[in-house]
Amino acid sequence: MIERFAARLDEAAATRTPCAQLSDGQTLSLDDAYSVQQALVERRIARGERAYGVKLGFTSKAKAAQMGVFDVIIGRLTSGMVIPDGDTLDLAGFIHPRAEPEVAFRLGRDVVPGEIPGSDLVDAVAPAVEVIDSRYRDFRFSLADVVADNTSAAALVLGPWRPLGDEGPTGLDNRGVLLEVDGRIAGSGSTAAILGDPLLAVPAAVRMAHRYGIPLPAGTVLLAGAATPAVALRANTHVSATISGLGRARFSVTDGGGA
Repeated sequence: MIERFAARLDEAAATRTPCAQLSDGQTLSLDDAYSVQQALVERRIARGERAYGVKLGFTSKAKAAQMGVFDVIIGRLTSGMVIPDGDTLDLAGFIHPRAEPEVAFRLGRDVVPGEIPGSDLVDAVAPAVEVIDSRYRDFRFSLADVVADNTSAAALVLGPWRPLGDEGPTGLDNRGVLLEVDGRIAGSGSTAAILGDPLLAVPAAVRMAHRYGIPLPAGTVLLAGAATPAVALRANTHVSATISGLGRARFSVTDGGGA
């Protein structure tokens, strides 16, 4: 079942054709869903990509309540998902992509299995945009479905890194966030939407990574969660996310003709 479900999701992404939810007529536990996620990511690794980082989902209390969940979920990022800052995303590579602004952290050292992370674990912070793209029809899914689908992870854009602690005296817990499309505000909010303080995503990610056997070596990138609702991407637009005091991450969207 695990490999069959992973193959279904992998084919959906490769062919840009949404598939039926795995939970339709099936019983899929959360542990099984994480096994599907691992098998799905292993397929990407086998094709030459490398592990790049992790991301958290349901870090917004409102979003978690909407899904009826009481804990975060974790997904995996690979090198093939990375779009350089200021570069182009081609809609031809996705099904129904959406963008959301996030705070990204970089781990400065390996995480030892079982450890409780201290303040020395993160060495840098950056503004980021995550592109999510559910492989399911109508962007609809259960909790187990979205976990199996690697938490809808599809692409990410990272703005400039700066040393953690160099972002100013006020911390990260209430920074203004803007998501703009062609210079117009498409979403606004605060980093407080991310667990009350995006730095709390670090111990949460370590806890989930320990639980599901995800290595966290030095250099791992962590996307802490969305600060505003996601916005559907449209062709021939320019998208940027700005976090007060941290800077901006940006990319352009093409109409499917290639970058």
